[in-house]
Amino acid sequence: MADIAALTSLIEPEAKALGLALVRVKMFGGQSDPTLQVMAERPDTRQLTIEDCADLSRRISDRLDALEAEGRDPIDHAYRLEVSSPGIDRPLTRLQDFEDWKSHEARLNLVEPTADGRKQFTGVLLGIEGEQVSIDVQKYKQVIVPFAQIADAKLLMTDALIAATAPLSAEGADEFEAEEQD
Repeated sequence: MADIAALTSLIEPEAKALGLALVRVKMFGGQSDPTLQVMAERPDTRQLTIEDCADLSRRISDRLDALEAEGRDPIDHAYRLEVSSPGIDRPLTRLQDFEDWKSHEARLNLVEPTADGRKQFTGVLLGIEGEQVSIDVQKYKQVIVPFAQIADAKLLMTDALIAATAPLSAEGADEFEAEEQD
């Protein structure tokens, strides 16, 4: 399996060169359909255009192809490259994400269960304090979790989230729909 930390260190400068913030680098799909997933966003809008995806995909492909030509391919098998926006129900991968998206609902899965045996919490993010994430778990209580103990987390689809993440522009959407129907 590919070294995600090494891939991230190769991909992050390519994203930054385009003014993008890297959200996640992940390999999934197993041996039958391995996929290198790269999620990025514009820091000012938290969104990504199709052109941004294409530009980042080309930069990553060029970088990985150059390493392969030098005999230093970081992925030693065939794979598919997928570059995208984190989407509306985005993964929360960086400590700052939990502060940036406070007041929105999220689901956190922990590395290890808490003292009372819970490994998953769903509720409203309250933000961060130092390296701790705070979440108000409905019908339970406020829970404070060390960031290092969060295995994965994502926002949950709500009306408030939809309103907060409305696209900046729908320009070109009609053209895209017309192409899809042809």
